[in-house]
Parts: sequence; structure tokens; C-alpha cells
Amino acid sequence: MKVLFIGGTGNISTSVSRACVTQGIELHLLVRGTREVAVPGATIHRGDALDSSRLAIVARTEKWDAVVDWIAYTTADIERDISVFTGKTDQFVFISSASAYQKPPVHPVITESTPLANPYWEYSRNKIACEELLARTYREKGFPITIVRPSMTYDTVLPLAIGGWSEFTVIDRIRKGEPIIVHGDGSSLWVLTHAEDFASGFVGLLGHPQAVGEAFQITSDEVLTWDQIYTTTARAAGREPQIVHIPSDFIVRCEESLRGQLLGDKSRSVIFDNSKIRRIVPGFRALIPFHEGIRRTLSWFDADPARQVVRKETVAMFDRILSAYAGKTPGT
Repeated sequence: MKVLFIGGTGNISTSVSRACVTQGIELHLLVRGTREVAVPGATIHRGDALDSSRLAIVARTEKWDAVVDWIAYTTADIERDISVFTGKTDQFVFISSASAYQKPPVHPVITESTPLANPYWEYSRNKIACEELLARTYREKGFPITIVRPSMTYDTVLPLAIGGWSEFTVIDRIRKGEPIIVHGDGSSLWVLTHAEDFASGFVGLLGHPQAVGEAFQITSDEVLTWDQIYTTTARAAGREPQIVHIPSDFIVRCEESLRGQLLGDKSRSVIFDNSKIRRIVPGFRALIPFHEGIRRTLSWFDADPARQVVRKETVAMFDRILSAYAGKTPGT
């Protein structure tokens, strides 16, 4: 197959890119900037995907078996993709998000038919709007879509609710023996998926005729509490965590920017049913448990001090929320 990734060098997509090359796919990556791309065997095209003329040049060059847009977040992005790739690809894959699913959920087990509705997070609402536009274009014009909804998928990011992801702040606090915040009482359920496991399911969808017109979620089957997630992470970092449990609503009152990530996502217990992806990709199994995956991630961060970004704004946010909670009126 001949496949184009718009993006393809991020936290999730790098593992998928490498898996494609390993499986003999002729992979082309459209990437910005001039930094080295760590995907040996892929053909690199330099340019900004937001530049429709540059995207059109790449599209005209080849007829693609599949095109994947890893960096589409708004309907404007999708309108551009539809315009450029209509008649140029046999499959267009949109990377949506499992945060688009109904919040709060009426049932903790999530399937692809779970309604899409998230009043708490604009990011998720934008993904929903993109899905709706693609579904309408598929129905009305036959544009060959496949929608993939990752949940919290990690490799070169820290999959934690507060103070993690692309920054190192929470690990810095853990290693210094400072308190960290876990939302709620730490018992809500969550699913974390290593990017290499995600890749094993994703690559099987490329070029698959039964994937066109469908949506898929690809996650691990390992279900953990948030206390388990933070404790496992801390132990991988060489310390025991000093956890302070704070209600999600209280956290959001102190830090409005966390509303979407908590009330619209991570404070809600979820379990994902992966039977649909297994029907299409029978060999898919998530094999990397979190206790192993997080050790790999921390080794990646520890290998380069430049990756260990501690944001003073996040440190101040931790201290502000902890101070406010310590001084709250009993019963509030």
C-alpha cells in the first residue's frame, strides 16, 4: 500500500509510522520544520498541512491507498482535507478522540455506538463536529472515511491528569517528595494504552474495505484506578507518591482550565469494549501493561534533561489548589 500521513511524528503517530514501515507499507509523511524524523524508511515531505496549496501538491503527486490526518482538530481542517483528497484516496482516516463520548456516561462500558456529547470540553466538541461533517460527506458524496477514537495513549508523554503530558512537573514533585493532586477519591476507573499497542490495531485498518464508513476505538483492556496509575508512576520514578485527594469540582473552581480534562474526561470511569476492532483486526491485542509502559516513558524523559520541562505556572497551580483545599471550610 501507498499511505500518506499528515503529521506522523507525534506521541502516538510515531509508533504507527514505524509499524507501517515494518509491515512493508510505502509510507509518506508530510511534516513541518526541518528537524530529523525518527522513522527510517518513510519518505518525508516538508511543508505546512495548513497550507492548502502545499497539501494539494502532495495529493496530486500520487493516488493514495489511504490518507491519515493526525493533526485535524476543527471542521476547517476537515473541509480542507475533503477538498484536497476527494478522488485522490481510497480511504481517509480521521483521528478523533474517545473524549467525544457522552459525558457524563450513562453506562461505564463504552462502545462505538455510545452517543457523542461533551458539554464540558471544546476540544471534544470540535472533534464531534469533525466526525459529523465527515459522516455527512460519506453519506452524500461517498468520501471514504474511517474514524478512529484513541483514548489516553502514551509513549513520549506522561499520561496523568494534572501536571503531566508533555511536561515533567508532576514527576519532579514526586521525586522531591512534594504532594501531588489526584482528582476525586482516586477510585474512578481509567484506561491507558501504549502507542505501540495502539499501532498494532491501527495499521490493520489501513486499506481494509470493511473499515470504510466505520468508527473504531483502539485501547488496552487493562483497567486501573487513578490511585493505581499515580502510585505505579511514582514507583517507576523511584518514590512513593504523596497523594492528596481533592474533588474534581473543587479543582475546577480553583483552575478553570482543567474543566474539560477533568469533568469532560478523566473524572469519569470508563471501560472500553474493543470487540469491534478485533472483528476487523483479529490479531489485535494490547500487550504492554502500564507498569512496563510507564518505565519506558520515564526512561525516555530521563535520557535527555531537555525533555524534563518543569513549568513554574504548573507548580504555582499545584500550590494554589493545595493551599485552597487545606484552608477550605469543613463540609465544602
